[in-house]
Amino acid sequence: MSTAILTGPPVAGSPLEADLRTLGFDVRTANDAASAAELLAAVPAQERVAVVDPRFVGHLHALRLALTDPRFPAAAVPGALTAQPAARAALARAFGRIPVGAGTAHLTDVLTDTLTESLDREETGLHRVELGSLVATVALTPAQREDAREAVAAVDDEAVRLRTAVKSRDGFFTTYCISPYSRYLARWCARRGLTPNQVTTASLLTALIAAGCAATGTRGGFIAAGFLLLFSFVLDCTDGQLARYSLQYSTMGAWLDATFDRAKEYAYYAGLALGAARGGDDVWALALGAMVLMTCRHVVDFSFNEANHDATANTSPTAALSGKLDSVGWTVWVRRMIVLPIGERWAMIAVLTAFTTPRIVFYALLIGCALAACYTTAGRVLRSLTRRARRTDRAAQALADLADSGPLAELIAGRARGRGRTGSFLAPVMAFLSAAVLLVWVIFQDDPTSWLTVGVAVCSALLAGAAVARPLKGALDWLVPPFFRAGEYVTILVLAARTDVPGALPAAYGLVAAVAYHHYDTVYRIRGGTGAPPRWLVRATGGHEGRILVITVLAAALSPSGFTIALTALAVALALLVLIESIRFWVSSQAPAVHDEGEPA
Repeated sequence: MSTAILTGPPVAGSPLEADLRTLGFDVRTANDAASAAELLAAVPAQERVAVVDPRFVGHLHALRLALTDPRFPAAAVPGALTAQPAARAALARAFGRIPVGAGTAHLTDVLTDTLTESLDREETGLHRVELGSLVATVALTPAQREDAREAVAAVDDEAVRLRTAVKSRDGFFTTYCISPYSRYLARWCARRGLTPNQVTTASLLTALIAAGCAATGTRGGFIAAGFLLLFSFVLDCTDGQLARYSLQYSTMGAWLDATFDRAKEYAYYAGLALGAARGGDDVWALALGAMVLMTCRHVVDFSFNEANHDATANTSPTAALSGKLDSVGWTVWVRRMIVLPIGERWAMIAVLTAFTTPRIVFYALLIGCALAACYTTAGRVLRSLTRRARRTDRAAQALADLADSGPLAELIAGRARGRGRTGSFLAPVMAFLSAAVLLVWVIFQDDPTSWLTVGVAVCSALLAGAAVARPLKGALDWLVPPFFRAGEYVTILVLAARTDVPGALPAAYGLVAAVAYHHYDTVYRIRGGTGAPPRWLVRATGGHEGRILVITVLAAALSPSGFTIALTALAVALALLVLIESIRFWVSSQAPAVHDEGEPA
C-alpha cells in the first residue's frame, strides 16, 4: 500500500483523487504543512508516500511517472512528489525545515515545490521527471485551471506511453522492424496483467524450442528454428517495453533479461551444433568459439563502462569526434549496425539457419563478431589513451571484481603489492602476457595435455597475480578482465579440441557456459549496486587462474576419455554452485530497481 497526502485547499470536481486511487494510493488530506507532517509520521516506514497539491492538473501518466517509478528513492513533477522508504527521513526533515509565522506564506502556498527544492538540496537522489509533451502543473486560478485542462486534452497520454515504451537508443533492426508493433504487444500484455518477467520467461521458452528444432538437423527444423528465434526476439523486446509502459521495473527483471539472453543464444548454438552432428558435420568447436568471442566482447563492454562510470573528467578527442558524428543521422545507424547488436545478430542467425547450414551460420557469426569486436575495442582504446580522467576507487574495485581472481592470484598479488605504479600500463601488459603465454603454448605445442602445460599455467597465474597487485586505475586497466576471460575460455576450448574425443568439446561448451554465467552474474550484481558475489563463492570456484590450473592438471593426469568425464563433472559442479548462489541472491536481493530507459515523454 502507498499513501498520498493532499495538502492545500480542496478543488471541487477534480479527478485527482480518483487518479491517485487508480495508481494504488490511499488518499488522505491535510489542511497545512504541520498536519501533513503528522500524517507522514503516521504512515508505516516501509511504505511509499506521495505529497500532492490538490490544485494539480495534468496527465495521469505524468503522475504515474512521478509517483510509481520504483527506480528512484524520490521523484517529482510540478505539484507532486514521492518518497520511497529510503528517502522518507529526508522528506520528514524537509517538512521540519518549513518555517511558520508571518512572511512564510509563499513557502507553503505550493508546498510540494518547497519540499522538492529541499529534497534536491539534500542530494537524496531526487529524480525530476522529464515531461516532454505531458502536462503537470499547479493551477492557482480558474483561468489557469481551464488552460491546463485544455493542454491535457490536446495530448494523447496513451500515445505517449506507447512511444516512451521504446528504448531511445537501439539497433536499426529493432527500431524499424520490431518496435513498431512490439509496443502494441506490450500494451496487450499490460492490459491482461502480464508482468515483464513472465514475458521474459516466455521468450526463453520460445528460444529453447527453437534450439530443439535446430537440433533435429532437418531443413524443416532449421526453418522452424529461424522463425521461432525471431519470435523469441520479439518477446525479448516486448518485456522491456512492457516494463517501461507499466513502470514495472525491477533489479531481478533486468538480471533475468540479460542472463536469459545469454541462455537463449548459447542454447541455440548448442542446438545448431547438435543438428549439424546429425548431418555428419562436427561444428562444436565453432559453437564454442562463438560463445567465447561473444562473452569476451561483452566483458570488454562491461569493463570499459565500469572503468569510466564515474570518471571525473572526459576530455577525449575521440569522444568529441563521436559526438560530432552523432549529428549526422546516417552515421549513427551505420555505427550501431557495425557493432552487430543483438537484433541484427539474431536476425542474421535466424535467416542463415533457415536457408543455409549451421557451419555457415557460425562462420558468419564469428567473422561479424570479430570485426565488431575490433571496431569497438579499438575505439575504446583510443578514447582511453586520449582522455584525461581520474579513475575512482569504485571503478578500480569493479574492475578487480570483474577480474575474478582466485586464492592463488590473491596470494601472488599480496606478495607483489607495492611494486609498480598505479595508473601505468603494467596491469594490462601483465594480464596480456598471462593469457598470451598460456595460449601460445597450448595452441602451438604438439602435445598440450602434458605436465609442462601445468608449469606454464603456474607462470600464467604468477603474471595474473602481478596484474592485480595494484588498484586498477590506469587508462587501459579495463582490459585486464577481458584478457583473463580470453585466456581461460580459449585454453578450455583448445585443450578439449586437442583431446580428439567426440564428447570433449560439448563438455567444454558446458563448462564455459557455467563459468560465463558466473561472470555475467558478477556484472549484473555490480550494475544493481550490490557489489560482486561473495568472496567465498569466488574462492570456491577457484578464480580464473585456479580453474585453468585444475583443467591443465586434469588434462595431464587423465586419459582423453577421462578428461572428458572430468570436464563434464566440473561443468555440472560449477553450474550448480553458481546457479544456487545466484538464485538465492536475486530472489532475496533488496537492490534498487534498474532497467533500460525509454524515450523522454
